[in-house]
Amino acid sequence: MCGILALLLAQQNAAAAPEINEALSLLQHRGQDAAGIVTCGARGRFYQCKANGMVRDVFDAPALARLQGSMGVGHVRYPTAGSSAHAEAQPFYVNSPYGIVFAHNGNLINTHELRAFLDADAHRHINTDSDSELLLNIFANNLQKTGKFRINEEDIFTAIKDLMTQAHGGYTCVAMLAGFGIIAFRDPNGIRPLGMCSRRSADAVADPTSTSTSSSAAHHGKDWCFTSESVVSDALGFEDFQDVRPGEAVIITRQAVSRRVLTPQATATNPYLFSPDIFEYVYFARPDSVLDGVSVYRSRMAMGDKLAEEVRRQLEARGETVDVVIPVPDTSRVAALQVAQRLNIPYREGFVKNRYVGRTFIMPGQSLRRKNVRRKLNAMALEFAGKSVLLVDDSIVRGTTSREIIQMARDAGARRVIMASCAPPIRFSNVYGIDMPSRHELVAHGRTEEQVAQHIQADVVIYQKLQDLIDSVRQFNPAIPSFDCSVFDGKYVTGGVDIQYLEHLEGLRSENAKIKANAGKIGGGGGAATAAALVADGPRDGADDAKMAAPPAAAVQRIDLHHQNEDGGESGGTAINGLGNPRHAYPHNGHDADGEHSSSQQQQQQQQQPETFMSCNGPMNGADDLGLFNGWSR
Repeated sequence: MCGILALLLAQQNAAAAPEINEALSLLQHRGQDAAGIVTCGARGRFYQCKANGMVRDVFDAPALARLQGSMGVGHVRYPTAGSSAHAEAQPFYVNSPYGIVFAHNGNLINTHELRAFLDADAHRHINTDSDSELLLNIFANNLQKTGKFRINEEDIFTAIKDLMTQAHGGYTCVAMLAGFGIIAFRDPNGIRPLGMCSRRSADAVADPTSTSTSSSAAHHGKDWCFTSESVVSDALGFEDFQDVRPGEAVIITRQAVSRRVLTPQATATNPYLFSPDIFEYVYFARPDSVLDGVSVYRSRMAMGDKLAEEVRRQLEARGETVDVVIPVPDTSRVAALQVAQRLNIPYREGFVKNRYVGRTFIMPGQSLRRKNVRRKLNAMALEFAGKSVLLVDDSIVRGTTSREIIQMARDAGARRVIMASCAPPIRFSNVYGIDMPSRHELVAHGRTEEQVAQHIQADVVIYQKLQDLIDSVRQFNPAIPSFDCSVFDGKYVTGGVDIQYLEHLEGLRSENAKIKANAGKIGGGGGAATAAALVADGPRDGADDAKMAAPPAAAVQRIDLHHQNEDGGESGGTAINGLGNPRHAYPHNGHDADGEHSSSQQQQQQQQQPETFMSCNGPMNGADDLGLFNGWSR
């Protein structure tokens, strides 16, 4: 799960980076592992800044000032495929053809097939384990087939249509072509969310006298934005938010907006039914967002109403009574309040949350998740002592957080603890962009509800029924024919997912494999220090080339670089072997070397590894090549 964004401003002398930075902070809940921005300035030059860390840590005012240009792409990452290595921070870039910047949210299920095709047929080197780089290179290869010096919208639509027949899975993508415009597309099943919005630009507001009604004039004076969630539109003053349809591609230039649905023909395994991921509504999306016409807030209210009826039924059957309803902060608050109101039971805030600890669902290890639960929450004894407590959480995934929270409630004096989940039991892996890879890590896999209760040390566990969950969301948009509920029922809407694939995926993405990859993936016996010393920034830097590797950590020294770029401007900062500090963006033209559910991975890495110097460069390789520059007027 990631957050993606693309912005095009009507004023060519305006700076897109500050607003992209603000938008990424609004999408921070979708990924806390890494953040990146690439902008496009004069003459089609790209400028980038990306690194591991939160948005506030990666970008400061000087870094944003160096990101020139009135259009750009932004990304916040939570790694699902690949590793947490800095090389996989997005957006990605390829210089051929035409100069493409690319950001992606989701997961592919045929990566092995695509990687083999790119190697054997397209002869494109893939430098990371990221699905995003695969998609970028498939898209680039399809554009390359045109053989044109300049391309148009029709060529781009053809390339995306071919991509949709080649790439299988759940994905939303935004892209930027040097000097051309921004592009967005969504997988034919519409599994991951994506929307677009517009607003009158500052110069159009300042000069409202124009009366022209031509289509080009109607488009002129508008800023455009693609974003994962509608909250960005609300916060940045955009209007007319609308969802990108399943299988749709949208191309926005300064002259026109072009849209086309490119859904391939249905197959035996995939009828291409619109099936958004229902877990977005349960947990991932912000409550103030609207996805596919459904208010996340309203859907969670409805989940609380449905859950209240299930709780009532089970409590009556067991002869149980509850004294107080307490939410597990923060996502479950809306539903918990509805449960309390429906059951006419007092609602209390029994846990105080530390706002400076991230979402534990996307922390990299079980032990780290357990430690951070108590750092994150503190139980107030006066709300627990001597009471039978109904704890309401959005879902129970691994059970790590639930067990710790239940123990905290008991330590605070709770007489009985009943755990209610707004989601049904999660028993299956997610293959479309949520990092729940191993079925054996899921507390409900192979267990009954009674066994789950015993495992997390609750007196009773009550789950939402799957049909009630579906009804809670669909009632706000009956036009949605189905949802991806694969984590609950094991039915994968794209087809092509069998036990062999799941076992393969689990082997690649298990907790042990990820920790091993982070600690010593590069170089064999070098361990964490060696892995920390090598930084491969994006798909263009040739990580296997010895000359691109930084020296061992002990030998690393900081070198101050102050030089003139080719346009006469001065750039300066701190770098190692040409790799800059993540707080600064350096001009670079190719001649120099580049509940239960957020992430304290940096803390863990700081304990294991010496300081790693990240990249924050721009413009990127090849962007100044005349052959990569498309003028605005065609």
